[in-house]
Amino acid sequence: MDFDQLVTFLEVAKLGSFSRAGQKVLRSQSAVSTQIRQLEHEYGDKLLDRSGKIVKLTPVGLIFYEYAERMLKLREEAQLAVADHGSTVRGTFIVGANEATCLYVLPEVFASYCKLYPEVQISIYRSFSYKILEKVENGAIDLGIVTLPVKSPSLKVHSIFRDQLMLMVNAQHPLAKLKSVAVSDIAQQPLLIPKTGHTRRMMDSLFRRYNSHVRVRMELPSVGMIKAFVAAGLGVSLISAAFARDDVRAGHVRLIPIRDVELWRELGVVYHAERTLPRAVSTFIATVRQLAAASHHAGA
Repeated sequence: MDFDQLVTFLEVAKLGSFSRAGQKVLRSQSAVSTQIRQLEHEYGDKLLDRSGKIVKLTPVGLIFYEYAERMLKLREEAQLAVADHGSTVRGTFIVGANEATCLYVLPEVFASYCKLYPEVQISIYRSFSYKILEKVENGAIDLGIVTLPVKSPSLKVHSIFRDQLMLMVNAQHPLAKLKSVAVSDIAQQPLLIPKTGHTRRMMDSLFRRYNSHVRVRMELPSVGMIKAFVAAGLGVSLISAAFARDDVRAGHVRLIPIRDVELWRELGVVYHAERTLPRAVSTFIATVRQLAAASHHAGA
């Protein structure tokens, strides 16, 4: 038995198909069948029932499935333990963040970290903050970059990024010439709003008193779409200033401070308070916090 056989067995059991498992593990269907036969010969019993259209675990296969998962998990833990005691930081970890954070905040962070620790492999779990928190709490991912505040007693939180929300308009929009704009004036414009998330909640709160005449032209699923549609003159929106930095430089949009109110988006790195962190994770957290401190002292 080898670990490749275990991986193949688990994929066949999950997918219920030799051919689909072969596609997943990049092997032919005959090679997958051979690996399963070798496992069954070694253990002296049938692990998979091939009699129907869908391959299913036999009673013995159900028992073996749990052990196969545990053996692969132990191998992963062993690899991490060895990597943590080497002179070079190695290993893998999973970090969760939403799409906008991945696109507009983290590239520079990852570039700095990978330059320092080129042997580490990073995997991204992209989702909403509340889902990321759930995954960190149950150990499915190693850490997350989420919108603050976070109110989970099981998590440690370090603030790493704070950015002001501003009005974003097309560069030729009449409001583009103003140094600041009142909320009441924004409420007169056709609004492009995100479907979900922190900015959506803030916009709902900000414009609640103007509900009688607020015009929502579109609800959009991504920051990228909102920026493109604002640049095309379809409406105005609120956005974290860092997310529109390149668009402002290119002259596609203008950002205008909102008068008499300050709206902020704050990000933090979160990880489980009781978990012993592998070196790859602890060095990433340290790098993120150092970059955040340097950015703060520079006035960014």
